[in-house]
This record gives sequence, structure tokens and C-alpha cells, in this order.
Amino acid sequence: MKRSEILGATERILEKAGFQLSKRCSSRSSCFDLAAQGHKQLIFLKICADIGNACLNDAAELQKISGCFSAIPLIIGEKTRKKPLEDDTVYTRYEICVITARTLEDMVLRGAHPLVEAGPGGYYIKLDGNLIKKRRQELGLSVGKLAEMVGISRRTLYGYERGLAKASVPAAYRLEWILGAPVVQNADVFQAPDRICFIATAKRIVSKHHLLKAVFRKFAQFNFKVTCIGRAPFDFIARCPKNEMKIIGGVANEGERNLDQRIKETTSLGEIIGAHAVFIVHGERTQSRSFPLIRPKVLEKMKCPEELFAQL
Repeated sequence: MKRSEILGATERILEKAGFQLSKRCSSRSSCFDLAAQGHKQLIFLKICADIGNACLNDAAELQKISGCFSAIPLIIGEKTRKKPLEDDTVYTRYEICVITARTLEDMVLRGAHPLVEAGPGGYYIKLDGNLIKKRRQELGLSVGKLAEMVGISRRTLYGYERGLAKASVPAAYRLEWILGAPVVQNADVFQAPDRICFIATAKRIVSKHHLLKAVFRKFAQFNFKVTCIGRAPFDFIARCPKNEMKIIGGVANEGERNLDQRIKETTSLGEIIGAHAVFIVHGERTQSRSFPLIRPKVLEKMKCPEELFAQL
């Protein structure tokens, strides 16, 4: 399928599963195509027909944005270097999970989560180490005896029991058959990051854009934590430490091409991810009734965060 077809199929699957979707991010180059909220999960999705074309910079930005909102970064793909991706299998690209649209459909509509993970040298399955050890002891099997029955080394079996190693597909199913217990675990596609990536305060951010510099200086005065974003409809993410309010914001000149579309996309994303959206716009544009547009001079005169909140 073409990239546009995969994107359309992904949107239909998520909508059918009850997810709320943002507008597609197409006003400028972005590390993700849309955001989806549902089932107590927030997902930032990137569509790549060939995941071999996914670049490191986009992946890093996607991970950074997802971390800021404790969201799940996810790539939906069809093939890698002309080789089709397998369904019911989780791949990774720059530490981001990659699945097919069919696998996504099975997960969100049927509750059938993938078991197999693709890795260097083949395919692997995650095991429940505690259950393996428990069943082995209940059956009166030593580590050496069970390892011999499965056809693996004692050291490998120790790795399974301690959660330090994943099994090949044949070894996983032999182990499950011998122990008579469901020791195979689902792959953690929907595991959100543990950390929030507000890693820099505004005063530490270096930007070549003079308007961005002015915005960051003001946020520094308000003691906001800010993350600068390079490939998204918005230019920064800010969090107020006092009330945990989150802001996604953009800076622009009124003559910017696709500004109206970028504003619509940022507004839509804010609604989905639970963040206030704002643009700092240099020019004489009439204030939008549906979206906060703040002039740089107005922002500069603000004395406290409450003045900013009143504009949101």
C-alpha cells in the first residue's frame, strides 16, 4: 500500500475503536502524522510505508514529544527494504515500536496483542520468568533437566527465569508445552515512557530564531519548563510547575506560508493531548476568536503567569 493508504486505514481503524484523532499534520515537515486519544492511551503515530526510510532525527523528536506527554510513540509500516513486515510481530526502528496496520487493528478492535518481537538475527518472544520457575519447581525439574528437555543451555534458562533474555519462537513454545502453562507474554507496544521529557528550562535553550528567543526569555521569567521542538506543527512545549498546565506553542510571522493550517493543526492537537495551544505572531493579524494569538509586544509586557493564562 502507498503511505496515504496506510494513513487512511490507520485513521479508520482507530476511529472504529473509539479513539479521538487530531487533524493530520501536513502544514510542514513533522516527526508524527497525527495524535490519537482513547482507551486511556495517548499515541503519536508516524506512518512509513517503508520503515527503512524513517530517520534518526524524526525518531528522536517523536520520542521527545511523546515523553513530554507520557504518550506512546508508534510507527505504522508496511515493509522494510522491499521485505514485507509480518503481522502479529513488533519491530523497532530507533527504539520506537513498529507494527503493521493489520496488527494495530487486531490490538485495538479484537484485543489480540502481538507475541513476537523482531530483533537482530531473528524473532523472539518475551517470557514470564517467575511463572517458568514456579512451574519448573512444581514439576520437580532441575534447571539442567528442563534446559535439556527444551534444547537450550542452563545459562539461557536462568536468563529466562530472571527476565534477562528473550526466547526464540521454537524454544518459547517448547517451554510452554513442557510446563503446561502460558509462559509467553505479549509484546509491550502500548507501554508509555516512564519519564516526562521537560529536560530544559527556557533559560538554557539556545535558538537561532529571534522571536523564539524572546518567547523563551519570557517563559524563563515565569519559571516555566520548556522543550524546544523542531519537527511538529508547534515550536515548543511548556509546563507550568505550579499547576502542571501544559502549553504547545508556535511562533511565526504573519507572512508565513500555511500559517492558518498550522494553527488549525496545533489547536486540534491541543484538544487531543490535553494542552493549551497558543501562537506568538508578529504582524497585524486580527485576533482569532477560536485560537489565542499573542503579539510579541503584548507578551513582553506581561508581568506574571496569570496574565498569560488569561490569554489562553
